[in-house]
Amino acid sequence: MTMPFLQYINGEWVGAARGGLWDLVNPATEETIGQVPFGGAEDARAGVDAASSALSGWSHLTAYDRAAHLERAAAHIAANLDEFAAITTEECGKPLVQARAEWAGAPNQILFAAEEGKRISGRWIPSRVKNRRIDVTYRPVGVVGIITAWNFPVYNVVRALCSALAAGCTVVVKPSEYTPRSAMLVARAFAEAGTPAGVVNVVIGEAQPIGESFLADPRCRKVSFTGSTRVGKLLMDGASRTVTKLALEMGGNAPVIVFPDAGDMEVVAKNGVVSKVRNAGQVCVSPQRFYVQRQAVAAFTDTAVAVAKLQVVGNGTDPNTTIGPLINASQLARVEKIVDETVARGARVLVGGGRASNERGYFYSPTVLTDVAPGMPLHEEEVFGPVLPVIPFDTAEDAIAMANSSEYGLAAYVHTADLRTAMRVSEELEYGMVAINDWYVATPEAPFGGMKQSGVGRESGQEGVYEYLEPKTRLFGGMG
Repeated sequence: MTMPFLQYINGEWVGAARGGLWDLVNPATEETIGQVPFGGAEDARAGVDAASSALSGWSHLTAYDRAAHLERAAAHIAANLDEFAAITTEECGKPLVQARAEWAGAPNQILFAAEEGKRISGRWIPSRVKNRRIDVTYRPVGVVGIITAWNFPVYNVVRALCSALAAGCTVVVKPSEYTPRSAMLVARAFAEAGTPAGVVNVVIGEAQPIGESFLADPRCRKVSFTGSTRVGKLLMDGASRTVTKLALEMGGNAPVIVFPDAGDMEVVAKNGVVSKVRNAGQVCVSPQRFYVQRQAVAAFTDTAVAVAKLQVVGNGTDPNTTIGPLINASQLARVEKIVDETVARGARVLVGGGRASNERGYFYSPTVLTDVAPGMPLHEEEVFGPVLPVIPFDTAEDAIAMANSSEYGLAAYVHTADLRTAMRVSEELEYGMVAINDWYVATPEAPFGGMKQSGVGRESGQEGVYEYLEPKTRLFGGMG
């Protein structure tokens, strides 16, 4: 399949309004692999114009008709998984098997939202007044601006887009300029599905003017954002001017609490490393702070080091690669800085601890550290790299206190065979998602989102669809 890698506005593939271009770089080779449009506020306004014009027609379709469009888009994606995965790997660096898995998950997200859209329902409320009737119905929020990050360029787009569309909203997607082609392929799927012009739009360009354009336009009633806490706070400030609804999925610093009764410690440690280095650690829910009860530390650490040494760092197109590059030079420098400063404050590197030896590309070696303590950069900051610190604890209360000390509250992990421990610890953790004896928290049928400075709102699940709806209460008087 050949297609133009351009913006998609009102059913047309177009360049940036002022002709801007962005050099797209392969993070594994540091080579320019092409150019894409790079626009700004004018492009965002054009997208909102198109989405606003299409809103009435789309929102007045039946939920079943909207679902049919989503189903056809899902089928298009499923039929092109290998080709789409190769394009995603080239622009974001993740191993091909991981890129394919991300694309394979997209139809599941879309189909679940399509079915949930058919189940949107209101309720009848018994009135305390005899001649009054009360009901609650739901209507679409309206035009939605979706701003996404580069680490999961398919999943981040699809999970918001499909819920919004199922609810009857129209969307303008602003993907990361580092991974724009994945979002363009999603738009292509809806174009192939025959979705009306203006329902799905994709604009690429500078984040600040595009975000400000979304917030300033009263027709854009909601902004869904995936990215850093710093940028999310700026969006919150801007949204106060127009009272624009927000969904924010921001930073994470996920704790992992491992008890000695968790089972085979080698298996727990191996799976922990594999989960940690997925997408080179560039995962918002990536397990980061590994709290291991003291009597299990030696066994856990020994296995973690051994498994880290087995990882293959390289180009994601190589089937032997298990860890691809970080997204760009600035992210590589950031990971280096966090690790170096943590070591300077007393932590010890057991394996890795620096850039990989690859001649080109933004590669960082899988790293395991010990003697990491609260207050050190690696404990307090989201590293977003393949770096695993092991931190011993003595009591469950100690582990809970350290886990909850973070300003983030996205995901947490608990490993134990004791149901009472699992129940008590998971209840005390201040996180939007807690996985017990599991390493993955993202699934279409369950809500995804965090507490504290990890964000507001939820994506996916029934809750994710209702995030794109406004409840309306109707009161009928004089009913006799």
